[in-house]
Amino acid sequence: MYRVFEALDELVVIVEESRGVPMTAGCVVPRGDVLDLLDDIKEALPPELDDAQDVLDRRDGMLGEARENADHLVGRANEHAESTLADAREQADRMVADAKDQADRMVEDARAHAAELVATAEADADRTVEAGRREYEAATGRAHADADRIMEAGNASYERAIAEGAAEQQRLVSQSEVVQSAHAESARLVDEAHEETERLRGECDVYVDTKLGEFEDLLSGTLRSVGRGRQQLRSTGQPDFGAGPRYGNAR
Repeated sequence: MYRVFEALDELVVIVEESRGVPMTAGCVVPRGDVLDLLDDIKEALPPELDDAQDVLDRRDGMLGEARENADHLVGRANEHAESTLADAREQADRMVADAKDQADRMVEDARAHAAELVATAEADADRTVEAGRREYEAATGRAHADADRIMEAGNASYERAIAEGAAEQQRLVSQSEVVQSAHAESARLVDEAHEETERLRGECDVYVDTKLGEFEDLLSGTLRSVGRGRQQLRSTGQPDFGAGPRYGNAR
């Protein structure tokens, strides 16, 4: 290694002492001397440097090959990732489309079921209203008939009492006390007839009011059930049909 540094120093001296070329930064050096010094440097260099250069060259080759393999693997990985991503997107699109179709079918079935339930509830409500109206008319007719019979009975009793009072009055016209008693009895009988008529009429009104109250409760329950079903349909879009109100014979 000493000869290497010595040859390098001699080269420096040769370059420094060389004659310059006019108008340039170059110089004229003795070629033979320079080549001899370069050969001395080559011979003086240890062989390990050449081996190291070979190792560096092989390293560069291995690094280049590794880079090529890495680039190839990265490319294949990117292609595989893109293919996998495309497949996943396609599968996700199919799943979303299937889920949307299933949701649309469920919503349509729910709407159809809700419409059927509403139609059934309305039909039941109409039947209930019609039955209540017929029952009301029948009850009102019976009440009017009972009231008419009671009125007729009261009028007949009243007329009989009047007739009996008049006959008794005529028979006892000469006896003032008897006449007064007859008048009192006649008035009593008339009052009793009026009271009986009013009592029966009150009972008839109570009976009719009771029936109308029962019919009102039935209609209110039916309308509340229909209202709850419609509210569930509007709020959720898919009401719980398994736990809804039961329609039909509400009584």
